[in-house]
Amino acid sequence: MRQALVSRARSTFTLSAFAASLFVLTLTSAACSSSAVDDGPRFTPLVPLESAVMTDELLYTPVTPRELPDANPNPSDPTALASYEARGYGTLASAAGEKHTTRTIDGATAPAAGANAKRLFRFVHMPDLQLSDDESPNRVGALDSYSAGDAALRPQDPFICRMVNASVRTINALHRNDPISFVLLGGDNSDSAQTNEVEWVLKVLSGAPEVECDSGNDDQMTPGPDNDGKDPFKPEGLAMPWKWVTGNHDVNVQGTFRIDDAKREIAVGSTAALGTRDYTRGGASYRGDFVVPDAKRALLSRKDLMATIAADGDGHGIGDAQKASGKGIYTYDVPGSQVRLLVLDTAAETGGAEGVIHQSDVDSAIKPALDKAKADAKWVVLASHHAVGSLTSDGGAFGELQADALTADAWTAFVGGYPNVIFSMVGHSHRHAVRAITPAGGHAWWEVMSSAIADFPHQFRVLELYDQDNGWLMMRATCTDFSTDGDPVAAEGRARGVVDFVSGWLPSDGRGDVADRNVELWIPKP
Repeated sequence: MRQALVSRARSTFTLSAFAASLFVLTLTSAACSSSAVDDGPRFTPLVPLESAVMTDELLYTPVTPRELPDANPNPSDPTALASYEARGYGTLASAAGEKHTTRTIDGATAPAAGANAKRLFRFVHMPDLQLSDDESPNRVGALDSYSAGDAALRPQDPFICRMVNASVRTINALHRNDPISFVLLGGDNSDSAQTNEVEWVLKVLSGAPEVECDSGNDDQMTPGPDNDGKDPFKPEGLAMPWKWVTGNHDVNVQGTFRIDDAKREIAVGSTAALGTRDYTRGGASYRGDFVVPDAKRALLSRKDLMATIAADGDGHGIGDAQKASGKGIYTYDVPGSQVRLLVLDTAAETGGAEGVIHQSDVDSAIKPALDKAKADAKWVVLASHHAVGSLTSDGGAFGELQADALTADAWTAFVGGYPNVIFSMVGHSHRHAVRAITPAGGHAWWEVMSSAIADFPHQFRVLELYDQDNGWLMMRATCTDFSTDGDPVAAEGRARGVVDFVSGWLPSDGRGDVADRNVELWIPKP
């Protein structure tokens, strides 16, 4: 899993000679990388995509079979990465699209749709961007391994800003062809609760004249403008509303360690005790007192995080109540439908990568919201970072026991008392998965997990909710790759992510099973 330290274009997706040359230049020019200055324009804005496809139309798979990591060097090391890429480990081949699998909540055969079946709305679920400052002194690169610390380093880390922007371009292209009502994040939007990371997330998702996902030195991975992940670019910004969801990486250092005074001091300091990247030495991870300090690496408290989100655009669901509590718990009524989104906040700011639901939050915010939705005859779609299976009493390793934490069984029993809850959208585990949550004696609902942008397969989901005019609702979920047309920097980021998977250093296959990817999920209408 990539959720924490202890857990880490329509055209053919191949690593071009151009992209390969970028890395060679990195190695040969490392000595001047910290002081190189671009000549000419800072960037050329990308043009909007004319079109985009989903995996029911076209499917991409790695050309090289996945290997076991025990004999393979770490692809996060620049020299090893160059060797992997030269051997084609980052190459994807296209194949015919993957059909949707039909599943009903009770396992029975789906009934025939009625004469007036119609789609109610269309939205996108996009968890685990993990947009990271890979030069932060709080990083723990020295602990990176394929068995336990696989999130400590990723070869694609410096390119994730461009990969998220490529996702935005793709979503906008899909929207121009067939409207998308909103984009729902899935938590772990930033990687380590840093001010600059959250600023980058907001600029890429909301649009800005310019964003430069770099800190400390003005790094040049490759000399020249607009040709690597550290260069400034103009983010397109989503063409529709987007809604915030809080994850463990948004409130904890590296998604696992509680923010305290020591961590705050380290973040804006110069010493990386456990290893961070140094682009004056080619981008490998080193320990020591060499980091160029940056005040924008300051760690955000929960309340500061909520205030920062609320100040951007329409607030993305965050308002005065959330700023006061520090918790991203809120509702959103999907326009033109009977659906109310209830966003939960399951991140444990007391440490640990796993989820916690507090009884105090249930009493003060969640139960009142569900009671009102029931009274208003609203169908409820829950949204949280953590799935039911990731709920704990302490947040997991490095966490603290919470006296009022609900067990997974207690939570499902509680939600099962609301027959108007129909779906739950989750992330965290960086893979596609779907399962029916069936509390004993209560109402069942679908839990839909989407994979990460940060890790292979680097996909989001497009979801469509239908009223089948026969007493049933159906949600069609389609996995979607971001397009890299016209953007070789995003293409290089994805190629690195494919290397991470093929080399075996990404421990799990985020694609999930066939029945968990492109699916049509049926549930009786409340």
